[in-house]
Amino acid sequence: MARRGPALPELTLTDDERDQLELWVRRRKSAQDLALRSRIVLACASGASNSDVARGLGVTAPTVRKWRNRFLADRLDGLRDEPRPGRPTTIGLDQVEQVIVDTLESTPKNATHWSRTSMASKSGLSKSTIGRIWKAFGVQPHRQEGFKLSNDPMFTEKVFDIVGLYLNPPESAVVLCVDEKSQVQALARSQPAFPMMPGTPERRSHDYVRNGVTSLFAAMNVADGTVISSIHRKHRSTEFKKFLIKIDKTVPADLDIHIVCDNYATHKHATVKTWLAKHPRFHMHFTPTYSSWINQVERLFAEVTRELLQRSDHRNVQALEKDLRAWVTAWNDNPKPFIWTKTAEEILESIARYLKRISGAGH
Repeated sequence: MARRGPALPELTLTDDERDQLELWVRRRKSAQDLALRSRIVLACASGASNSDVARGLGVTAPTVRKWRNRFLADRLDGLRDEPRPGRPTTIGLDQVEQVIVDTLESTPKNATHWSRTSMASKSGLSKSTIGRIWKAFGVQPHRQEGFKLSNDPMFTEKVFDIVGLYLNPPESAVVLCVDEKSQVQALARSQPAFPMMPGTPERRSHDYVRNGVTSLFAAMNVADGTVISSIHRKHRSTEFKKFLIKIDKTVPADLDIHIVCDNYATHKHATVKTWLAKHPRFHMHFTPTYSSWINQVERLFAEVTRELLQRSDHRNVQALEKDLRAWVTAWNDNPKPFIWTKTAEEILESIARYLKRISGAGH
């Protein structure tokens, strides 16, 4: 007959205690140790044994026993860390939590986000202390990033389609990521640049003169990274059809051509559709709306921007176009394919986690 352990003392919670424990569990930036202890107590209050709670939360039974007993002895205060040897801390857990809560859930009266100075003034703590608290919790009020979620009703199907091309390309076919880098400006700085010197970076004037624009059409082979390109002053359906004709002449006739491109109107113009109908080896795969990240040619455009355009100085469009052609030629001398690693399922799961985070913000 199995031996039974000693009867566990009954653990019951008041409404206020339960509310506080659930708040510590739910608040995303609470200290993780405190959140785990709160889960242990809530599970114990449901009548579960120490071993059942341990299995459910992935901790050891002694850990559950420790925090059950600490709560029974000192209630909520028993879940806080005990004083440690050495100089006692002058910042309480409540102060730390209040700083994080204020940072995430409020703004200063005269600003859009908190600075270390403004939060130090509000909390009564030093600026260096505020900085350490923010660093510990990964909070960066001074930073922001942009995003745009796709509203495409066929989003899932398009993600599976395009990622499938990347990870399992069809046989006897080439997969090309296609787009235009439009409105590339020929910018001439108002003054000559000062060259880099030891201890001094290159210096350029902040103002410039615009000398016209051009557009770089690019089709990147996802298998080997090589690029088919054209340059046109405009980027209408006429120019896009000319680029498709160039692709048709460049790719060996015995291969099918799968084109990944966005939903820009010129890509779906009647002129383009008529031409595609006469060239059945072309297969178009349109990315979901607001999802340029899935088109690998955007990574190529980032490279040309970083390596050529950010510091460019062109007195006319012809000089800019010459440099663009030279850059593509140099790229094709040593092409670098971008290796796609995430499956469609992983992408969708990542987006689902992000949606869950933003839908629960502030709760």
